[in-house]
Amino acid sequence: MSSGRRLMAVVSNSFQIKHGLSLWCPQSASINRTHWRCSIGLGSVRRRSYVAASSAFENENREFVIVGGGNAAGYAARTFVEHGMANGRLCIVSKEAYAPYERPALTKAYLFPLDKKPARLPGFHTCVGSGGERQTADWYKEKGIEMFYEDPVTSIDIEKQTLTTNSGKLLKYGSLIIATGCTASRFPEKIGGNLPGVHYIRDVADANLLVSSLERARKVVVVGGGYIGMEVAAAAVGWKLDTTIIFPENHLLQRLFTPSLSRRYEELYQENGVKFLKGASIKNLEAGSDGHVTAVKLEDGSNIEADTVIIGIGAKPAVSPFESVGLNTSVGGIQVDGQFRTSIPGIFAVGDVAAFPLKMYDRIARVEHVDHARRSAQHCIKALLSAQNHTYDYLPYFYSRVFEYEGSPRKIWWQFFGDNVGETIEIGDFDPKIATFWIESGKLKGVLVESGSTEDFQLLPKLARSQPFVDKAKLQNASSVEEALDIARASLQVETAV
Repeated sequence: MSSGRRLMAVVSNSFQIKHGLSLWCPQSASINRTHWRCSIGLGSVRRRSYVAASSAFENENREFVIVGGGNAAGYAARTFVEHGMANGRLCIVSKEAYAPYERPALTKAYLFPLDKKPARLPGFHTCVGSGGERQTADWYKEKGIEMFYEDPVTSIDIEKQTLTTNSGKLLKYGSLIIATGCTASRFPEKIGGNLPGVHYIRDVADANLLVSSLERARKVVVVGGGYIGMEVAAAAVGWKLDTTIIFPENHLLQRLFTPSLSRRYEELYQENGVKFLKGASIKNLEAGSDGHVTAVKLEDGSNIEADTVIIGIGAKPAVSPFESVGLNTSVGGIQVDGQFRTSIPGIFAVGDVAAFPLKMYDRIARVEHVDHARRSAQHCIKALLSAQNHTYDYLPYFYSRVFEYEGSPRKIWWQFFGDNVGETIEIGDFDPKIATFWIESGKLKGVLVESGSTEDFQLLPKLARSQPFVDKAKLQNASSVEEALDIARASLQVETAV
């Protein structure tokens, strides 16, 4: 793999980030709950607006407002609670119908066949994904957090510190945390992107519609060879459906997997009956007389029959209506510094929507992953509420788990840490383990392990963060994944000793 290929988009390191630290001031005990707010920006102090209770504003809790209802919002809420700053102070505004939940479940266990114990709410509300408390809607009520469901924000007035929602509600904020995540990239309507039977997955409603289609489906086409495509196709296998994956790249998960590694996974999927059309371009989706999708038409003129089509071709940061806060034109999203502060004092952005400094690789990145959503939210709120002032130092981490339903002949679980740059060394026969090491200038930059033990997976972040020098010849001659990891571990110990 060339050293130019990276998991995350990057921009010039010369970018100058403006800093704005919002300071909270204790609430007055008066019945009107009035308080002053202030901020520090670029070393100068200026007074923010005077916030007072008023019938003009729909929200009672105005000191802190989170826009968004996904993973980042849930973990941010927990951090507010941990600091004793949620009750009567925090408001969350979401387009979701439910309290924040662990979104990765939607393309994994949520899509399991109905007889194979699929995941359902309230089972995967945040923060169960990291071993935390299950934060149901009642949890937010108990913690004094004000919630607005199914009412996305449509506009912001930065000077007045107000938000307007889709239903016309006017909300006031002191400090604003933007956690809007991403929206699914869609096929244009003119080529059939909105036909009945065509699905995109970003929320529970989307997943419910897809499950309903899978119950009746015969032929499924998955468009996209990335995470979504691989996970949805694996779920379709569980339903015993005729399944085809179509994508324009040469192999699965091309932005991370090497061709050799992809071939192993493709063969496993083929053993489960999945067909692949690689390097294919789609012309349009075709509909029958009832308007329902019936086929995927390729540029070469061939038709792939389908009664259910799932589009998994990536996502776009949900920046509207916050363009005025300051966007990054190279990686997309809202530009922030190492504390997740935007260029506007008192406004922050976390999770998928944030373009942040990736400290250990000295570049600006935007990461679409649940681990970053959790960690960025926690880091931002701790910085906002306490004396924490260190820069967010994220280690890129990606994983996937598929074929985990009951009766599956083999479960897949891989983890990757670091940066996929430089040359690669692959060890193992995929029965069940395999490991791929990325090495640049003699240093271990990234590592992926399939079907690792708990001990294996605990070692990976240590290796990726330390980036030890490794003996490539020794690594290449390793007879097993275990031996290769022992060699890498020994390099780590030498690095520590030096």
